Amino acid sequence: MDVEQMVVSMCQAAKKAARTLATVSTPVKNQALLQAAIRLRQDSGTLLAANLQDVEAGRDKGLSSAMLDRLTLTETRIEAMAEGLEIIAELPDPVGETLTQWRRPNGLEIGQIRVPLGVVGVIYESRPNVTADAAGLGLKAGNAVILKGGSEAFLTNSAITDTLTAAAVEAGLPAAAIQLIRSTDRQAVATLLRQDRFVDVIIPRGGEELIRAISERSSVPVIQHFSGICQTYIDAEADLQKALRICMNAKVQRPWVCNAMENLLVHESVASRFLPTLFADLEKAGVEIRGCERTRKIAPQVKAATEEDWRTEYLDLILSVQVVNSLDDALDFIHAYGSGLADAIVSENYSHVRRFLHEVDSATVYANASTRFTDGFEFGFGAEVGISTNRLHARGPMGLRELTTYKYIIQGDGQVRG
Repeated sequence: MDVEQMVVSMCQAAKKAARTLATVSTPVKNQALLQAAIRLRQDSGTLLAANLQDVEAGRDKGLSSAMLDRLTLTETRIEAMAEGLEIIAELPDPVGETLTQWRRPNGLEIGQIRVPLGVVGVIYESRPNVTADAAGLGLKAGNAVILKGGSEAFLTNSAITDTLTAAAVEAGLPAAAIQLIRSTDRQAVATLLRQDRFVDVIIPRGGEELIRAISERSSVPVIQHFSGICQTYIDAEADLQKALRICMNAKVQRPWVCNAMENLLVHESVASRFLPTLFADLEKAGVEIRGCERTRKIAPQVKAATEEDWRTEYLDLILSVQVVNSLDDALDFIHAYGSGLADAIVSENYSHVRRFLHEVDSATVYANASTRFTDGFEFGFGAEVGISTNRLHARGPMGLRELTTYKYIIQGDGQVRG
């Protein structure tokens, strides 16, 4: 069987499995998730051995330290995957939830009921934990999931999928509920993107180049976020110690993820007091700072920022800094350069906070907290299958509810339309 036939057969099997999954009881789905968590722990040696081969191959190919970090599995990360599945099992099942209902004057009773999306394709790079997160969320929401990981994690993703599928089958679910496309041929992705008869949505996770390529080529609807250019604004009435902790976390904790801060905006009235202390801490952490002219007057050692810097998702220990005159200037800057993923204000002024939360049109907007919390696990979803900056269907971290849609159920007693 060639690659195209293989992918089409997988999609057909997933469509059939989705019909079964849509009617599976909550206890059965939960049992599959709990059994998957047990098996992940039991199979940790196998998973780590497979991952070691992927990491060594990636190192030989010259993958960056950030890519290698994303790729690497540890006992701690395997435990986090297992705990994520256990949390998903504990969450309320969204399938079958009545969103609203009403009775028409003619006696028709109309209900809006939450149902699974159907077949979800997830295309992702590097992070093996996405395999467990996407499979777990998809299963609990009643969807069949087709996974296509990056070639750099081929062996790791295969081992994780084997573990998850075994748990699903043991719980009585179809084997096609969780499938991994086991091919590094680019034709596999191209074929998947054409299967609009069988696949209901594609969720890409990776760099902007990957997501744009998928969006342009897919006949299946795509839930996307192209980049994570996240801003933090330090207001004139900010608690500067609080601001220091937030900025360090937002930039340094994991700089290569999409919810890390890329642009820092500081009100002119606090810039000379705040920036020297922050820069000293950032420089100790190895951060390269690029700043506007006013920033460089305060800290001459800082490299001059260019127009392109404000639009760049570094995914690295690099930060661009702009001194602004007002909250209005900060809002204008975010509107011009932000990607709509996550933005934050640090301020003790209630009216400023309210304006920022109301006027910044991003998927997640923070007051006095780090943008690094833009994550399904941190939101209490157990995990996430992706983060969406779309305006249709889903926005922000995507958990169980975001993997469902709804239908209308209408009950009558012989009514006909006049």
